[in-house]
Amino acid sequence: MLIIKLDAIDSTNSYLRKLLQNQELKDYTVVITNKQTHGRGQMGTSWTSQEGKNLITSIYKDVSNIKLHQQFFISIVTSLAIVKALKQFQLPKLSIKWPNDILSDNKKICGILIENVIKQDAISATLIGVGLNVNQTKFDNLPNASSLQLITGTHFSIEEVLHTILENLKNYFSLLKAQKLEALKAEYESLLFRKNKPSTFEDAEGNLFSGFIKSINDSGNLCVLLEDEIIKEFDLKELKLLY
Repeated sequence: MLIIKLDAIDSTNSYLRKLLQNQELKDYTVVITNKQTHGRGQMGTSWTSQEGKNLITSIYKDVSNIKLHQQFFISIVTSLAIVKALKQFQLPKLSIKWPNDILSDNKKICGILIENVIKQDAISATLIGVGLNVNQTKFDNLPNASSLQLITGTHFSIEEVLHTILENLKNYFSLLKAQKLEALKAEYESLLFRKNKPSTFEDAEGNLFSGFIKSINDSGNLCVLLEDEIIKEFDLKELKLLY
């Protein structure tokens, strides 16, 4: 495993992608930085972090054994690996806010950005960006954000957290390689934030509506029970789950 440590970079995912364009990368090549100047989240959102306080990393993974229609399972195994790692650090009330924000005690502590490398209608690799709030204790204008230190009162070694995540990532990717899809999907669904609870959603036009999260389909779309007893599927561009 190659770990590339940087003081500062615009985006660890972008750095890894440029690296991939110029050379062959070994499985689990990792880029980690103290400071990210243009961090990116899902759907073009930005990710900011106090320098040296958090885990900002991107991981290269060969996923050529995964079929294109199974690509959401990359997000599933990454989310599950991080939750499992955080359980080892005694984080309470862990859940996954669809599609892959990690919450503890209903506060967001981790964001994940999956960027797949697709060639000739097949996935060859994936770049897994992880922003995990570890030792940051102030989050201006982010009332739903928290960190490992704020929640547990403990100061953590960022390197130890990284290695624990990587260890769990390897375990979960081995389950994916073995095509344990139903078991992975069931474990993911069991951790879904606000599953079977009345929840408020915002659609692409900004309209609010209520429903109950029931499950996901194999493509990763969220299955929501609406007021008229109809279950409707939504993809990431169509729906935002509010807190």
